[in-house]
Amino acid sequence: MNLELFLLVAAALFSVGLFGALTQQSIVMLMMGLELMIGGVILAAAAIWHYIAPASSDGQVLIVLAVTVMAVEMAVGFAVVTALFRQREVDMTDEAAELRG
Repeated sequence: MNLELFLLVAAALFSVGLFGALTQQSIVMLMMGLELMIGGVILAAAAIWHYIAPASSDGQVLIVLAVTVMAVEMAVGFAVVTALFRQREVDMTDEAAELRG
């Protein structure tokens, strides 16, 4: 497999995630779109790093760190959404924006 194919798949993941993040009103679906976008960026970074310096393990460590941060971000986001829903029964972005105050 060549670099262009990996970058094409990464661009497709990012595009689907961007579409999902911009068109969905549900907070959970918005977060899923953001995760797809981050996944596309991580895939592109891993592919580029593999083709630039395949013998170096620095890229692998960076990718594992990025995936870990992505998982923690998703867990914290779902905790906030769950607390928001339990407190006010809000699950849409428009309703959540009105909570400022």
